Amino acid sequence: MDSVFDALSHPIRREILEMLKQGSRSAGELADAFPVSKPTMSGHFTKLKAAGLIHGEARGASVIYSLNLSVLEEVLLGFMRRVGTRKAGLDADGD
Repeated sequence: MDSVFDALSHPIRREILEMLKQGSRSAGELADAFPVSKPTMSGHFTKLKAAGLIHGEARGASVIYSLNLSVLEEVLLGFMRRVGTRKAGLDADGD
């Protein structure tokens, strides 16, 4: 779970995920959307892949990235379970 939150901590990586919600895209297409170098984008892709949030498929000279919703869903559910462990007797003010 830590690797997912680490991956989500950077705004470019969150924007990449937003773009991939629309469908798969090439690494070049994603990189062109940001004012950073290709090696920097490669680092962002690596971090997202390591967290399991995206997967890449080589197609000729390109890599096509897709969103891996099952991992994101699993992490969010786990996070919600942790957050939901508060004492039931607390009201909205925490009293």
